[in-house]
Amino acid sequence: MQNERRLKKDLFGEVALRPGESPPVIVRNAGKAHWWVRPLARYLLRREAAALAALDGLDGVPQLIDIKTDILLRSYLDGAPMQAAKPREVAWFNAAARLLRQMHCAGVVHNDLAKEPNLLVLNDNRPAIIDFQLAAHSNRRGRLFRVAAYEDIRHLLKHKRTYCAGSLTQREKDILANPSPVSRVWMATVKPVYLFVTRRMLGWADREGAGDRGAQP
Repeated sequence: MQNERRLKKDLFGEVALRPGESPPVIVRNAGKAHWWVRPLARYLLRREAAALAALDGLDGVPQLIDIKTDILLRSYLDGAPMQAAKPREVAWFNAAARLLRQMHCAGVVHNDLAKEPNLLVLNDNRPAIIDFQLAAHSNRRGRLFRVAAYEDIRHLLKHKRTYCAGSLTQREKDILANPSPVSRVWMATVKPVYLFVTRRMLGWADREGAGDRGAQP
C-alpha cells in the first residue's frame, strides 16, 4: 500500500507501519524476503501468529489482527525501544517481569529478549514486549519450554543489570550467574557463527530494527 512507511528490511522480509489505520497497524511482509529464505520467513510468520493468538487480550504485547501466506498484521504499540528510553525504575522491571510471567503462563516463550529493541517503554511508562518471530507456543510446557522461559527471565535480568543494577536481588544475581546448559552450549558453539554471519556478512546489530518498535505514526 502506498501509505505504508517501511520501518525495517532484512533477510526475512519487511516491516512497515500503516499510519492511516485507526489505530495504526504494523505489517510484516514475508513476501519481501530473499527468495531462498522465503519458506523460512513464512514459517516464522506463522510462529509469530500462533504466539500472538495465544496472548490475545494480554496488555503489553501486540494483538494479532490478521495472517495470510506472506502478510501478518498486528497492532501498533506506541512507545520507545529500551535502548532509547533507558528505563531505570525498579517498578518498570517488576512490571516487565510480571508481563513475562503472564506470557509464560499462557504457554508462550519469546526466545529473543536479548535484543533491547524487543522491549518497549510505552508512553504511559508501562513495559511492552514485541517481535514474536522466534517465539514458541506450547500447551504442555515441558522441559525445553521451561529452559526457554528461564532464559527469557535471565535476559530481562541482564537488561535490569544494565539500567538498574542497584535493585538486583540476590536471587536475580544467582540467575544471572547460572545460564542454562542449553545457553552454555549456544554461547560456546552456535553464537560465534551467528555473530559472524549476522554482523560481518549481513551487517546486522542486536539493536537494529528499533524503528518498528517505537516509531511514531
